[in-house]
Amino acid sequence: NIFMIEKKKTELYQELGLQARDLRFQHLMSIATRNNRIIMRMEFLKAVITPEFLLVLDYRNLNLEHWLFNELASQLAGEGQLVTYSLPFEFRAIEAILQYRISKLQGRLNTLQPQILETLEALVDPKLLSVDRSKLHILLQNGKSLSELETDLKVFKETILEILDEEELIEELCLSKWTDPQVFEESTSGIDHAEEMELLLENYYRQAEDLSNEARELRVLIDDSESIIFINLDSHRNVMMRLNLQLTMGTFSLSLFGLIGVAFGMNLESSLEEDPRIFWLVTGIMFLGSGLIWRRLLSFLGRHLEPPLPPHVPAVLKKSQPAAGRVEMKNNLKAETLGLSRSTLTNP
Repeated sequence: NIFMIEKKKTELYQELGLQARDLRFQHLMSIATRNNRIIMRMEFLKAVITPEFLLVLDYRNLNLEHWLFNELASQLAGEGQLVTYSLPFEFRAIEAILQYRISKLQGRLNTLQPQILETLEALVDPKLLSVDRSKLHILLQNGKSLSELETDLKVFKETILEILDEEELIEELCLSKWTDPQVFEESTSGIDHAEEMELLLENYYRQAEDLSNEARELRVLIDDSESIIFINLDSHRNVMMRLNLQLTMGTFSLSLFGLIGVAFGMNLESSLEEDPRIFWLVTGIMFLGSGLIWRRLLSFLGRHLEPPLPPHVPAVLKKSQPAAGRVEMKNNLKAETLGLSRSTLTNP
């Protein structure tokens, strides 16, 4: 039975028997008990649970209409994940709020995961000579959102784990113990309500742990992809540097033999300029010498840039020696066996 009420804060404090600090809005997660009331803060969602009703404060500002009027009613009626038999009202209310929080975290992860995978697939491409900055910007935003999600999951787990470590806190969450002690007795399944509350919290702690593992895998994938991107960029940078070095060596070799043309262009008279074949001879020597020097420099560059190969160990030697030892041992055993048999035959 869901309905809306509007009251002043002072009247609400007095009616619930709480203090003003108990209903103060704080953007954090906590589960506490005050005067047989459970106060749950899930960042922007804040609720007060009693043995009779669940009070959600300022739901209009959080856009909770769909959850309140479509999903919450069935959950409070006992159609949750763990409730298989009749339990007090506070169990169903706590489960409904925890389920709502887990579903929100799961939705954020489901939204981030395909975006991150698509961006990484576009970035990790060995054919790309440069990285698209727009994709990097999207990856940066998604990485920031993933960090916020990891923080929220960590806070969620720490809050539940803090309750699981204290048996008194678990019993305080069972409000029916103080209003109707008979309800708190062992149920038909042999598990009391305190143990049932512990199982309920452990279930959502495990779900949060699974989400944390998925978020951690995405984080590792981002880090590995960044390493691959850097490796691809370094590889392309090395290719460009090698090409630049080859061109520099070609220019050096050509300039070295170009000094011959400079010497002949000094306007000094000699007997060589009268021969009509000397031009082609000097030009051929210049280009041939430049090509030989450039070739020599390239071979020198290749020897010093390529990693040395490991020494080759022939597989025949590795296999033949043990095999020979086995064959020789078998032959010796065979000979000894024949000798023993012969001695056995000759003795009679």
